[in-house]
Amino acid sequence: MPASIHARFEREINQAETRLRSVSEETSRTTIRPGGWIRKQVLGHLIDSALNNHQRFVRAALQDEYRGPTYEQDGWVRMHAYDSIPWRVLVDLWLSQNHLLARVVSQVPATKFNVQCFVGDNAPMSLQELMEDYLRHMLHHLDQIYQS
Repeated sequence: MPASIHARFEREINQAETRLRSVSEETSRTTIRPGGWIRKQVLGHLIDSALNNHQRFVRAALQDEYRGPTYEQDGWVRMHAYDSIPWRVLVDLWLSQNHLLARVVSQVPATKFNVQCFVGDNAPMSLQELMEDYLRHMLHHLDQIYQS
């Protein structure tokens, strides 16, 4: 299973690259829904998610369990001011973070995929479930970015 998760990470990241690079700077400044984040902020949120999950994946792989906080997504997006960063720079950051995250996934021993992870007050899940949840979350928000 670890190899298939790593392959899925790489496949999804590579497929997203072409689509993300096709989004114009002008489109990146538009909201995904009235009153919501602009596309730059959504991609920034995905960068933040990669950063937070990077810590979780590494710590869970190195320990017998992982316990850590959730993160305050609105605050993170605001603190990074993603809305003022050029789209191409955000895409490059997202790609770099996710390729590094995929590399981490490829290094996790199969024996660690069942390590229990406790994130904030959420129900515990295995490291494998946390990785799969990350992919679902990423694809959900990428789909929002791609919407016209």
